[in-house]
Amino acid sequence: MRIFKIEGTRVSEHDALAPMAAPGACEQGYLWLSMTREEFRASLPQVQDVLQSLCNTHLVDLHVSDLLNDQLPSRYDYTSQYDLLVFRRLAASNGTDQSPKADEPAARHGGPPVLRRVDTRPVGFAVFDRVLLSVHPEDGAVRDAFAAKLLAAAAPGDRGRPALPALDVRAISARIPSSPADLMLRVVNQIVDAYLDLRRELTRQLDHWQAELIDPRSRFTNWSELMGARQSLHHLDEICEDQRACIQDWIDSLETLPTPAGAIEQRENELVMVRSRDVLEHIERVVHHVRRLEQNAETAVQMHFSVQSHRANDIMRVLTVLTAVFLPLNLIAGIFGMNFEFIPLVHKADGFWIAMGSMGVIAVVLVVVFWRKRYLARPH
Repeated sequence: MRIFKIEGTRVSEHDALAPMAAPGACEQGYLWLSMTREEFRASLPQVQDVLQSLCNTHLVDLHVSDLLNDQLPSRYDYTSQYDLLVFRRLAASNGTDQSPKADEPAARHGGPPVLRRVDTRPVGFAVFDRVLLSVHPEDGAVRDAFAAKLLAAAAPGDRGRPALPALDVRAISARIPSSPADLMLRVVNQIVDAYLDLRRELTRQLDHWQAELIDPRSRFTNWSELMGARQSLHHLDEICEDQRACIQDWIDSLETLPTPAGAIEQRENELVMVRSRDVLEHIERVVHHVRRLEQNAETAVQMHFSVQSHRANDIMRVLTVLTAVFLPLNLIAGIFGMNFEFIPLVHKADGFWIAMGSMGVIAVVLVVVFWRKRYLARPH
């Protein structure tokens, strides 16, 4: 469990959850309660006490079940006191840390590494006015990565160093989330960026297979891997569609809220809307790229069968031409092979050579005729 207290440009991390429930523990800023599912299950009563103390409410039982559910798809729900958002991230086994290296051999067993099944895990967010509760998978990779960025962005003057100029303070405040909703959207944006990074691996592997499919000299045999890749792309498309619907519901909910009266609150609301639309645009880019890869795979398969059909037609054309060339020769050989006593040229000493010369001339003439008609032309 990691607990962060954010006040302006100051970010501090705390170890205990109980002091956060004390009155006045977070008057100016807000809290980020980040924990894994097991930690959330074990400390649920304390979490409810903190929420009751700071927000005068607690999590609904159904929402607690959603946060503990490891198979829940991306979804959005809300109450009058808080918003609930579940967003699926890439599992650690399929993260960018284990993607193929640039110098890894491209061909292994006849092709690139097989596209792994797209595995995801849900991350749950409960967004209150003064508290952000996030429930992560057991590894907590996204939480730790963003926590490191958040602590690094804090003002050095808060750690005993000289204070920064006003310009630098404004730059730091832009890097530190101004509200729980802003913090949640930045974490979600980091999750979506992992999907954007996955596109390079998908593109590299599918481009290899497309080149192999279109090459008429190769015999493509990785059909099971290709079908697995198409299923993974379809699965990724479904995941991204759920994510897009989730963020769109979040944006629609924000648009129904009344306009804040103060200029500062109105500015924060506009920034949250801008960041929400930015996250939605990133998800749409992933969806567009995944669908384009699916279409490219379909097109490559169709072109593969077209190339194979064209190659088979070329082979049949050559065989047909050879048959047409030898057909009159077989006719002449059959005529002179008849068991008649009187056949022209049979009793002549040079009859054999006359017949062979005629057969050769006929064969050469037919080959020339077929060559000029491009029946025997080599395809480029």
